[in-house]
Amino acid sequence: GSLIEQLTTEKYECMVCCEVVRIVAPVWSCQNCYHVFHLNCIKKWARSPASQAEDGNSGWRCPACQNASVQVPKTYTCFCGKVHNPEWNRNEIPHSCGELCGKRRQCLDCPHLCNILCHPGPCPSCPAFVTRTCECGQTSHSVRCGQSTKIHCSNVCGNTLNCGKHSCTQVCHAGKCSPCQLTVQQVCYCGSNLKEVLCGSKEEFSDGFGSFSCQNICGKKLNCGRHNCKQICHPQPCQLCPRLPQVVYRCPCGQTPLSKLLELGCVERKICTDPIPSCGKTCGKPLSCGSYEFIHTCESLCHEGDCRPCSHTSNIYCRCGFKKKVRLWGAFFFFLIAAITFMCDKRCNKKRSCGRHKCNEVCCVDTEHKCSLVCGRKLNCGLHRCEEPCHRGSCQTCWQTSFDELTCYCGESVIYPPVPCGTQPPECKKTCTRPHDCDHPVYHSCHSEEKCPPCTYLTQKWCMGKHEVKQLGTDKFVKSRFRLLNVGNCSPCVTCCPSSQSQVYVLPQMKSTTLFFRIAAISIATKLTDLQLGDSVEISRLITKKEMKQARLQCDEECLALQRNRRLAEALEIDDNSDPFNIRSSGPKYSDLLKEDARRDIKFVSDIEKEMRLLVEAVNKGKHTKKSHCYPPMNRDHRRIIHELAQVYGIESVSYDNEPKRNVVITAVKGKSVCPSNTLTSVLDKEMHSRPAPPLPHYKQTDKSSGNSALSKPFKEEPVIDYFDVQD
Repeated sequence: GSLIEQLTTEKYECMVCCEVVRIVAPVWSCQNCYHVFHLNCIKKWARSPASQAEDGNSGWRCPACQNASVQVPKTYTCFCGKVHNPEWNRNEIPHSCGELCGKRRQCLDCPHLCNILCHPGPCPSCPAFVTRTCECGQTSHSVRCGQSTKIHCSNVCGNTLNCGKHSCTQVCHAGKCSPCQLTVQQVCYCGSNLKEVLCGSKEEFSDGFGSFSCQNICGKKLNCGRHNCKQICHPQPCQLCPRLPQVVYRCPCGQTPLSKLLELGCVERKICTDPIPSCGKTCGKPLSCGSYEFIHTCESLCHEGDCRPCSHTSNIYCRCGFKKKVRLWGAFFFFLIAAITFMCDKRCNKKRSCGRHKCNEVCCVDTEHKCSLVCGRKLNCGLHRCEEPCHRGSCQTCWQTSFDELTCYCGESVIYPPVPCGTQPPECKKTCTRPHDCDHPVYHSCHSEEKCPPCTYLTQKWCMGKHEVKQLGTDKFVKSRFRLLNVGNCSPCVTCCPSSQSQVYVLPQMKSTTLFFRIAAISIATKLTDLQLGDSVEISRLITKKEMKQARLQCDEECLALQRNRRLAEALEIDDNSDPFNIRSSGPKYSDLLKEDARRDIKFVSDIEKEMRLLVEAVNKGKHTKKSHCYPPMNRDHRRIIHELAQVYGIESVSYDNEPKRNVVITAVKGKSVCPSNTLTSVLDKEMHSRPAPPLPHYKQTDKSSGNSALSKPFKEEPVIDYFDVQD
């Protein structure tokens, strides 16, 4: 129905050319998938290499269903194939002949032809009704022709089973009946054993007396009535007695006929129990210990019955060849078993392939001595152990992989899966976000270690007498919280210090909690109020002389230099807080010309210094060794300020292009470029606050004769600099 509607309304497209199939255009329809194509398009497609089947011999493939066809369509026919070049009729289906279809239906068991008008697509199911029997054949039913479902009744099947004795008890079913499930007893051929089997199984092996062989000796009486059958359980009948006179023609060893022995006077045998005459020669029968390479024969005289065991002996060596023993050949099979299983008790002392363990095998015959133990050493990840057999050299990389994202502590840096086992967290340039013991600013980056590095922020701490403030690292202060220090001239604290000020008395590290609590309880707790008021505590009586010597630090070169400078300052009567020669100052040196330029354009200098500071911090914290910044074109004075500031910051500066577009490019180098402690703007600010008030300007009165009473310009007076009052 869909095909008819699309063809009639000209909405159906050809899959080859993707154009609409017109109602008057010649077409071809695939008989497998029923797709409709332009006849010319399908001809071109069938001749193209892309349409050929994979084996190259099955023809060309349909563009829609890939069904292979041998013949290429040449003529335009209707859908049923009876009319060539059908003419279009407005009242009929396009490309049809308007007659009955008459094609065979897809159902194989339907004998009726399609009875509707010529049409595209598959033929509908047959509407006729037929009479069919059920699966067991006992009932009949009227069903639609071509119906694929099977008919089942509610009766018992009743057909004879494979055993031929019992009937099927299942309800009407499709296919063959199942084998008979009843069990019966079967007897072996010799009649000594029974077993249960399904009814009807192995009936073809029955000889009328039994159905299987029990693999035991038959034991039935032979036809002579005196001897028993010595064959393995077998179908009837048993063989003749092998000792009957009409069966035996030679002596026991088989070398001499009985007829010659009768001529020599031997008694003729009458029944099977009569002895067989012996020829008197050596038996010579091959023994069971022989093989293809050598054969041992019986050395006894001609005799009846089995031969004696072999009397030959041979040396048997253990597997490794260390020991040997003598053994009779006897039966060859048992001799081989003895030769294979004979092992000495010597243990192998050679190293195994791993080079770590000894072989230690008993009667070892191995040449490679491979180690069967598990390696067990830790892999490079440090979490798992090697599960390979023990080996030489380094273990392989850990094969385990995580499919979770691996991030730094703050989560900014991420390594996406798969992540090999043992991979360290990614490096992160962000500031550490872990909780810290102090509330000072954090200067270290994000890290994967649980413990943060010591705090490097400088804090101001009073001496024990609260007379002087010193800068001390936070971590250093925490570690020395149980030490009593005297730094510089702190006279109220002399009770804690030796006579020489170049030495510092340090409370010894507590090696036992007893000593710590003794000092804390006696000295600190009882004198807490005095310490807060600035008094000192005498602790020399609380410790021994030996501890006093251990607690005294030795003077080093720096301590001696400070002591020498202090004596020189006292001799010259120089204040200890002054720095006349700028010894303590570690700030940068800015030229007077640069300072004057900065005063005239303080905003420009501040912006330049801010850009340089950001550039230096970026290159020192980043992974690149150099970073550059290009300034816009500017005049010569501004370029000179940039060049001079670049020297202070340790930055390379180069000017490019010609006037008026000449500009400056600065480059910061890691390890070389450093931000100064005091910027130019901060230096100017300090000088402005520390500079004394300028004197009143002096005016000179003009000559009265000139008639001009105007004031002259003030003259500039040089300020007096006090070199003993320099700010830090």
